[in-house]
Amino acid sequence: MRIALGVEYDGSAFSGWQTQQGVPTVQEAMERALSKVADHPVNVVCAGRTDAGVHAACQVIHFDTEARRPDHAWVFGANANLPPEVSALWARPVVEEFHARFSALRRRYRYVILNRPVRPTYLAWRCAWEYRPLDENRMAQAAQYLLGEHDFSSYRAQACQAKSPVRTIYRLDVSRHGAFVVIDVEANAFLHHMVRNIAGVLMDIGAGKREPEWAGEVLAARDRALGGVTAPPHGLYLQRISYPPRFDLPVLPEQPTLW
Repeated sequence: MRIALGVEYDGSAFSGWQTQQGVPTVQEAMERALSKVADHPVNVVCAGRTDAGVHAACQVIHFDTEARRPDHAWVFGANANLPPEVSALWARPVVEEFHARFSALRRRYRYVILNRPVRPTYLAWRCAWEYRPLDENRMAQAAQYLLGEHDFSSYRAQACQAKSPVRTIYRLDVSRHGAFVVIDVEANAFLHHMVRNIAGVLMDIGAGKREPEWAGEVLAARDRALGGVTAPPHGLYLQRISYPPRFDLPVLPEQPTLW
């Protein structure tokens, strides 16, 4: 039996999603918890691996098991064995052809920036901080250069292992909510550090260091060295993974990230 599971986590305490020797990861925590519920070792596959410090409002995973459990037993059993920073949201049996990563149609991320002169305290690991005043309208204007299908070599990490740098951005919005500036981006898939590199470029433009056209110039250069600073991880949230309707996965109401 193949089970799909929705997962929420605070990435502050973890060295990213993927299991690594000697450091805490979300994957390790999930596999340990689900193995106890299944009463056998469980290996999980996620829709998108997140970096150290990155959060998820709804990550999606799948795993195969011989154990027969009600849907709620996977959820509450996992949560009884997970650390407080990780929570299972829902569970659903799926057909064998379902794959958390390869069946996904779109992924949506949110990047949250606290824009004020004074550094944050209790929000320090929940958002990025930019002391320079940001003009969200300039940032939104710059974002338009990145919509559509492009080679995003300038916006990916130098260590990115993706075979192709071509991705399609369907939505890239910038909005202000009081002291917070929020970047919402949806694409078919993302490259390593792609959202954080986009955020870094847009923040320099919003601060007046560069003109909005620079976002397009960086894109056209296909050179990461010209792309500016990578924004910090703790402002980044994996918000939603979209799948074909035939898999009949739950779609939870979108939750506000900080407001």
